[in-house]
Amino acid sequence: MKAVIQAALRNKPELAQAGPRQLVGSYTESQQHRPECKEAVTMATATAPEPLTVLSRWYLYAIHGYFCEVMFTAAWEFVVNRNWKFPGVTSVWALFIYGTCILIVEHMYLQLRSRFPTLLRCVIYTLWTYLWEFGTGLLLRQFNACPWDYSQFQYNFMGLITAEYALPWFCASFIMERLVIRNTLRLRFDEKADPGVAAVRNGPDAGGGGLATSNGYVKVD
Repeated sequence: MKAVIQAALRNKPELAQAGPRQLVGSYTESQQHRPECKEAVTMATATAPEPLTVLSRWYLYAIHGYFCEVMFTAAWEFVVNRNWKFPGVTSVWALFIYGTCILIVEHMYLQLRSRFPTLLRCVIYTLWTYLWEFGTGLLLRQFNACPWDYSQFQYNFMGLITAEYALPWFCASFIMERLVIRNTLRLRFDEKADPGVAAVRNGPDAGGGGLATSNGYVKVD
């Protein structure tokens, strides 16, 4: 504060009789009219990173679900049949099913995060997953296009859903919220970033907070 008052007096000696608030206000006003300050404000406004669009987030969620399905089916094949080839299988329909499902879970997360604890939210996500799996499976079955069939499971319903998957869906819901949705919502797109520049981190120290940028994307810490 002392430095600000001294700077204000240097700029306008006639303010010697003014109070501290007037001095600070005068200094702030003079700084705002400096060309370099105006340019900095303009650049900050023009280059402010923007959140990912709905379509971009849907794409990330679709790829995540697709990848997880391949890995899960490969692991299941190994556990059941000891198949060291790890043949993971899925369907192109999985991209649309997972992308839309997780996008809706994202909306649920934003609405429920301040009202329910994490585990209860994951129970809600699991119930929604069952409902979504049954609905999309029933629709695809009308066209003989449903890529899954749980008829061989003891607690299945119409071959479209099965209670044996309750725990895997619950764990997937937890991972989906904590690692996928939360981090995706923190991503920002910066049009001014150079795609050829390696990731850098702004802030007082290299390992602390700030913005990590790479290939035009910014992750807000």
